[in-house]
Amino acid sequence: MSTADQADAGGTRRDEVDHDTVPPARTGLLVLAGVLLAIPVVALLWVSSYSRVEPRLWGFPFFIWYQFLWVFLCSALTYTAYRIVLVARPHRPMTGTGERTGERA
Repeated sequence: MSTADQADAGGTRRDEVDHDTVPPARTGLLVLAGVLLAIPVVALLWVSSYSRVEPRLWGFPFFIWYQFLWVFLCSALTYTAYRIVLVARPHRPMTGTGERTGERA
């Protein structure tokens, strides 16, 4: 009998995972993450809202500094969405082959 087939102290096989114990993904949080990712896309595709010269900031026209500001805002929103997805999707343990358990093909 191989070590993978031997029972552990709990009485279950090591390569068996109870798929019912992995909670489902929280779709509300996933939707929130999607909205956070969509905000910069909408803000930057709506060009008429920022295609003007005034107000200037340190000599830069609004058109330039508005887009540069979105570099930082977009990275903050992307990181926040990433953290939300980590909370929304439960951890699925890895098997010995590197595949996640509980995934369907």
